[in-house]
Amino acid sequence: MSKVDKLIAELSPNGVEFKELGDTAYFTIVMGQSPDGKSVNTDENGIEFHQGKANFSREIIANSGQYTSKPTKIAEAYSVLMSVRAPVGTINYTNRKICIGRGLCAIQTTELVISKYLFYMMQILGQYLAEKSSGSTFTSTRANEVKAIKIPTPPLVIQEEIVKILDTFTELEAELEARKKQYEYYRSALLTFNDKNGGGGVERRELQEIFEIKNGYTLSKKNADYWTKGTIPWFRMDDIRKNGRILDDSIQHVTPQAVKNDYLFPANSIIIATTATIGEHALITVDSLANQQFTFLTKKVNRSVEIDMKFMFYYGYVLGEWCRNNTNAASFASVDMKKFKKFKIPIPPIAEQKRIVSILDKFEALVDDISIGLPAELAARRKQYEYYRTKLLTFSEYVS
Repeated sequence: MSKVDKLIAELSPNGVEFKELGDTAYFTIVMGQSPDGKSVNTDENGIEFHQGKANFSREIIANSGQYTSKPTKIAEAYSVLMSVRAPVGTINYTNRKICIGRGLCAIQTTELVISKYLFYMMQILGQYLAEKSSGSTFTSTRANEVKAIKIPTPPLVIQEEIVKILDTFTELEAELEARKKQYEYYRSALLTFNDKNGGGGVERRELQEIFEIKNGYTLSKKNADYWTKGTIPWFRMDDIRKNGRILDDSIQHVTPQAVKNDYLFPANSIIIATTATIGEHALITVDSLANQQFTFLTKKVNRSVEIDMKFMFYYGYVLGEWCRNNTNAASFASVDMKKFKKFKIPIPPIAEQKRIVSILDKFEALVDDISIGLPAELAARRKQYEYYRTKLLTFSEYVS
């Protein structure tokens, strides 16, 4: 029996009381209201302003970068925040006083409830609200709906023990995230070069000088001859999401009849998304096709430029960030391909390219490998956290 179980058996043997969020002896609810738009600025003049859930992180809300000199509704420090407009039920926590707009409500606790305990409890209840509202044409939560939510309120000593356990899980996850950020910092440092201008540094070449640049394409699903018993890999974003960034096979395959002009993109090409999920990229190690979301970079036969494609794969993180910042203004965002073709990449000596690849390969094995790296560890931690959170926050209701 865990310490929490023992405390419940000792202090709440017949169950715990459930209190509605509208019970002012336990909670105070503040529904957001947006201030006059003219008072909102970015120069830190006034109080930090949050309109909705865009700045929600896993736990503490991130700074919005917006401020208002005429605040309306205030969320006090150590309030639980909930999105009340689509998507409803996203939960966060503030450790500072902020102004909240119409997309949020703040729930503050009295001395009878620990605010961090309420935060963990609302993570579960937020999922319920999201599911409840998902089928509605008007996916928002009104004040009365929030007030009617029931919260188990065990004695404070039980709340404290639960918070202590769940804080430990979130601290472990934060540590893992920090290791990932550390890797990204070193990767960026290794891929930052000075231009060659009479002194040190490296030369740069335009992408179109080094690579054949061609778009992928999507085939008609109505033609069964293109898809039945296909053997040729056809890559989509789902392949990157499920199998990582170095790919030797795809989830879906097409037949030789589907290949335009009998041309396959050769092995060791880079694919990079230039529409939709812009900037995501992968190294493809087999002859293949991909859908129209991707642009292929295939090395030209050019003996004057030596480029290691694994080095180019790692530089793809830099190129991907550039793509996200250089899109055409349209209803459907896409990368400015004229600028893309002229994007200049650094070409250090081939020995230096291989040295950088060797270093980043070691980091990549730790951080980005699907089966043994940090993503798997993070996923396992999250599942473990969610399991114990549900277990710890499930109570029998006391009935008088």
